[in-house]
Amino acid sequence: MTEATEAGWEVDATPVEAFLQALLKALRAAQLYLPNNPVYQTAMANVQKAFPPVWEAMDELRLSVLESELKWEGRVVLSQARAESLAWVLFKDGVRTLTLSPGSESEEVVRLLQVINKARLLPADAEDDLLTLLWEQDFQYIRYDAIELAADDQPQLDKLGEEQAVDAVAPQTVREAAEEPEPERPSGVVKLEDFDSTLYFLDEKDVNYLRDEIEREYQQDLRSNILSILFDIVELQSFPTVRAEIITIIENFIPYLLGVGDFRAVAHLLRELRVLVDRARELLPEHRQVLTDLPARLSQSEAVAQLLQSLDEAVVHPSEEDLGALFRELRGEALETVLDWLPRLTNERVRELLTAAVQRLAAAHPDELAKALANENPAVVIETARLAGRLRLAPVVPALGGLLIAETPAEIKVVTVEALAAMGTPGAMQQLERAVDDDERDVRISAVRVLGARGHRAALPRIETAVLAKGLKGADLTEKMAFFEAFGLLGGPDMVRHLRPMLQTGGFLKKKNDPETRACAAMALGKIGTEDARQALEEALQQDKDPLVRNAVGKALREGR
Repeated sequence: MTEATEAGWEVDATPVEAFLQALLKALRAAQLYLPNNPVYQTAMANVQKAFPPVWEAMDELRLSVLESELKWEGRVVLSQARAESLAWVLFKDGVRTLTLSPGSESEEVVRLLQVINKARLLPADAEDDLLTLLWEQDFQYIRYDAIELAADDQPQLDKLGEEQAVDAVAPQTVREAAEEPEPERPSGVVKLEDFDSTLYFLDEKDVNYLRDEIEREYQQDLRSNILSILFDIVELQSFPTVRAEIITIIENFIPYLLGVGDFRAVAHLLRELRVLVDRARELLPEHRQVLTDLPARLSQSEAVAQLLQSLDEAVVHPSEEDLGALFRELRGEALETVLDWLPRLTNERVRELLTAAVQRLAAAHPDELAKALANENPAVVIETARLAGRLRLAPVVPALGGLLIAETPAEIKVVTVEALAAMGTPGAMQQLERAVDDDERDVRISAVRVLGARGHRAALPRIETAVLAKGLKGADLTEKMAFFEAFGLLGGPDMVRHLRPMLQTGGFLKKKNDPETRACAAMALGKIGTEDARQALEEALQQDKDPLVRNAVGKALREGR
């Protein structure tokens, strides 16, 4: 936090930055609360406590004022957006330096904050400005330097007796003019200015200023502002009874925010709670526990179910960004409830929004996704398996493999095979080996096709046993074709010696294989694609007259090319 100044010595800006942060909080407290409010009093006390470290490091604090920054010793110590900047309030009225000396902490700094807040609220056509208000305070320990402003930015000086406008007017002259009382108006005489009550009497820049301020006012997030005030009270006010009351208000505020669909504010609340628990001083254990448990309570099954039901029935839906912000703050235990609700949602738009949100939640909590695979509801298990496949979450692979057991329904097994296939990792292929001997036909076919296409040679012994040991007896043509093609893909050229005899039509006293087996052998040889395999296929094309076999041989030869 140190930098070299132009003189070459090191300066520590930490006390100055800490003082300015305390000053900003006090400025906000002065704007929101009355002087008898405990939050106001605590904020002002914090500002006064920030002065001693500054005086230990320097004799006086001299700040340079820019449009949106305050600098000390050439270093930016405060930077804010122009619309709400403390620097801008000073800069726009000509203040370029602000110097505080020891003694200003007693009461003058409080008066300075009140003047700044008052200057913020002055209308565009007000006779006073910040310089006038500062001059009225007659500070002894606070000094400021101001520059001359252009004549078109100053009030007309006709009342000072000037015969012509000047290019620049010193702010001191303006303050002297502001002090002179207006001449007494004769009885019965009125001024046109008394009736300037419509926008037609305003300058264009005044109209634009009012329009911008109104737009800024309507764009403010009022609920977030309210939450910030509540958090400030909990942080600054150490009385247990006060904190207990505010915590109750926050708890009751959450259902309201969810009811009106302000998910962004709920996400903001949950994020700020984590910061508040760390920063609040002397927080009682029971209060800390309540604040810490709020995200977990929102993630419970009943709360999440009510949220999803209201979303499904709502006419106006939140944006994907707002809903995603809320789900990022929920705990992993909410995942299972959301997966249970996804198939039941009737609103397609809500389903799309939740799909994107639940994917982020699952990616952050893969362990909870694995727990959801053990759910008793088949719909939840199917939805979870599909989600795991889309996200390709490796930690979920063992749990998916556990579904490939005899007691699992066939529809879940098929979805599980598809999920493992989508992952495509060696671990996923190893789990798929279980499905080669499964009792369900569709499961066996899906698994064998994936293993063959992925080239997982570890599955070859199981597939070879089924092909050579008559394990496919009674299987239909589709299943036989899947096993034979995987046999050719995984076995390679070494399997030609097994497939060639199967393809032959037989001879004297030799048993002839059925057409389906010969056709499957031809397709397997086509997958191998070597010269020996091609030669066997060409011999079969000349000798075999069965249409099924000839079609299979022709297709295999085309694939071999």
